[in-house]
Amino acid sequence: MRIIPAIDIIDGKCVRLTKGDYDTKKIYNENPLEVAKEFEASGIEYLHLVDLDGAKAKHIVNYRVLETIAAKTNLKIDFGGGLKSNEDLNIAFNSGARQITGGSIAVSDRETFESWLSKYGPQKIILGADSNDGKIAINGWQDNSKEEVVSFVKNYQRKHVQYVICTDITKDGMLKGPSIELYKTIINTCSNKSGAQSIKLIASGGVSDIKDLQDLKAIGCEGAIVGKAIYENKISLRALEKFIVNN
Repeated sequence: MRIIPAIDIIDGKCVRLTKGDYDTKKIYNENPLEVAKEFEASGIEYLHLVDLDGAKAKHIVNYRVLETIAAKTNLKIDFGGGLKSNEDLNIAFNSGARQITGGSIAVSDRETFESWLSKYGPQKIILGADSNDGKIAINGWQDNSKEEVVSFVKNYQRKHVQYVICTDITKDGMLKGPSIELYKTIINTCSNKSGAQSIKLIASGGVSDIKDLQDLKAIGCEGAIVGKAIYENKISLRALEKFIVNN
């Protein structure tokens, strides 16, 4: 299972929110590149970079941060937050993103999202399935749609989506453990008749210790995003490095 630390960006700074509430913003570092370099020095290969300004503005904003981290580290970056147009996608990929995550766009403009899958391929386009009480949340988690999370993922699986990041907003930033049952349901629903998985589920939200990572690995998650637990020193980078080596 891949370990994918998260850097969330507001005003070019590394921040964390609780349950997606912008009023709970806490700044952890004014220089996201420093944080990214610390991750890389600990043997981490992947980074989940989220443009929270972009999510609110509904277009890419903090692409310069992406550009800097991509140029000055070897981290494989997936980038999300406010990607709504072909121009946004071009900027993200040209700035160094290895993959992009589309969430709100996959609800509000399916045609565009599916055209991205077709143009760039399912290896580069991640479906963002942000869950709030079982429904897909959109627009930086400020609004709820009527889409049910499990059926939403299943429907896009039929459109050849491979990578899915599922964040349980009620768990995000709470450090009380991830939504194991939700992830198990998605994995089981999206498995084929022989039981083999055909999507790569990346769990996000609530990870608080190494046991949470072990539990996510045990149920078949392809990746786990770790954010606040790192910044609040609940999980050390040394412990993550050990987990990566042993798994």
